[in-house]
Amino acid sequence: MAFGDGARIDALATVCEGWVCVEDVRARPALALEDLPLFADWIEGPLARACGAEAEPDPGDGAEPGAHRERPARPREPAEHGLVARAYRAAQERGADPVLAVMDETGYSRRGALRLIGRTRDAGLLPSRHARR
Repeated sequence: MAFGDGARIDALATVCEGWVCVEDVRARPALALEDLPLFADWIEGPLARACGAEAEPDPGDGAEPGAHRERPARPREPAEHGLVARAYRAAQERGADPVLAVMDETGYSRRGALRLIGRTRDAGLLPSRHARR
């Protein structure tokens, strides 16, 4: 992809039914961290055209390449903490791995589940990890 300001992005992607895997990306000038969330929007149209489909433009999205958008903060709902606490405690009572139970219940990866468990502890719904002496 070449942009009007002289910027260029070359991407190598594998497309299969139901998924796309971006294998390599080279950009001149380099992409800023703030641009990474926009990358999917930028390649959606060219990727769809390469696959023979037409991408529907998002009328509410006026973002141009290089423009920065604020990412919406993910709400940390108390209900999510309750779900994590229930799954964690139930797994402990069964003698199962509580982290795997939270992963199954929420769909998060191991790291994501551990973050949720930590936030739930911070909210006071689970006891601290280590007993204080």
